[in-house]
Amino acid sequence: MTHIAGQNKPHTPYLSLDLSTVTTAYSAMRKAMPDVTIHYAIKCNPDVQLARHLAQLGCSFEIASTTEMNILREAGVEPKALLFTNPVKMSAHIRTAHEAGVWRFSFDSSAELQKIAADAPGAAVFVRIKAPDYNSAVPSEGKFGVDIHTAADLMQGAVKLNLKPYGISFHVGSQMESPVPWDVAIEEAAKLMRLLQERDITIEMLDIGGGFPGFYGKTLPHISEYGEFINQSLAKHLPYKVNLAAEPGRYLVANAGTMITTIIGVAQRGSKTWLHLDVGAFNGMMEALETQNTLRFPVSDSRENKQKQRYNLTGPSCDSQDSILFDVELSAELKVGDRIFIHTAGAYTTCYASTFNGFEIPKSYLASLDS
Repeated sequence: MTHIAGQNKPHTPYLSLDLSTVTTAYSAMRKAMPDVTIHYAIKCNPDVQLARHLAQLGCSFEIASTTEMNILREAGVEPKALLFTNPVKMSAHIRTAHEAGVWRFSFDSSAELQKIAADAPGAAVFVRIKAPDYNSAVPSEGKFGVDIHTAADLMQGAVKLNLKPYGISFHVGSQMESPVPWDVAIEEAAKLMRLLQERDITIEMLDIGGGFPGFYGKTLPHISEYGEFINQSLAKHLPYKVNLAAEPGRYLVANAGTMITTIIGVAQRGSKTWLHLDVGAFNGMMEALETQNTLRFPVSDSRENKQKQRYNLTGPSCDSQDSILFDVELSAELKVGDRIFIHTAGAYTTCYASTFNGFEIPKSYLASLDS
């Protein structure tokens, strides 16, 4: 990420990131859940300067690969403070992370335990349990997590492999628009804690995962409401006190980002007006495809006319699926060269992007120095 100021505006598309918004979100979450250590999910925006800013605020981090670990090292974060939360890892990544000082690793299978025992001997492990099925704006496919009885057996297996049975984790789903699923997941984690106690295993950490939402124009509960609900659930269900962790990503950075893009074409197709932009699903807005265009990014434009018109927004490639939003209201009679501002674009945009069809990935800039 670099700075821009004055007339030195970059060409579009680019992502403008306001770190003051990140600060506000982080502070609000700390206030809402003061007993929970916040581990930013760097996968949703792995920009080094963003990571450095969060580290300066006191944020911790979680990783899914050693590439992410190295980004955080560049940002001044010590590997020993990281959670390696990917339940299925490459052996080389386990070994490299362990050698660098990472000591806590997630797992959800006996095969993964065998890898950790071989490549990170003596490490602490935390088992990922299956979260309850609940509708989220960005759906989960059930790729990770086991039931609590399987989890108890796995943790007992960890002891036999001379690994430390350290914790439990879960993830309720991305962009969760209600705090309710956390209660069911916390209750399941508490049941597992009791099962483990019966086997003389006392865990030290509960990781309540991510899923805290960004605000895409909908009215959603404030983070303080999530905090109040989760705090009450923890107090109600847990049989004893443990270290608490969370893995927010989208909540911390989504609303800090605005994708600035230029209209490169206007076309009338039947009754619909299509605006072709220099950013699309493949080079920056992949979640449009991932959610079948149901994630409604707020948008505005450079004309700001009072008279409005409805448009479909599509990308620059020749792929017919490369569209971002349908039936959005913007200024009437927009032309080639006008700019569109896609808000709540700080998460899962540039990091998902490819150069498919030869179109560049947007660069990131600090919005605080924009003129």
